[in-house]
Amino acid sequence: MDVCDPLIAPGVGTPVKGGLDYREAHMVMEIVADSGLLKALDIVEVNPTLDLRNATAQLGAELVLSALGKKIL
Repeated sequence: MDVCDPLIAPGVGTPVKGGLDYREAHMVMEIVADSGLLKALDIVEVNPTLDLRNATAQLGAELVLSALGKKIL
């Protein structure tokens, strides 16, 4: 999760200014899903004490859905 820009994922231990935006993060996950090669997925670095209104956790759940084939773009 810390590869995402802090504007969309504030609840991480190592924020990356200029990281992936919402569309880029979902595009990566959709490419993974389209490849059919996904065997395992680990979404890490969500820190609830740093999160704002559960935004990072929500984004993580949405990214998992995209990796499993849900299209949002």
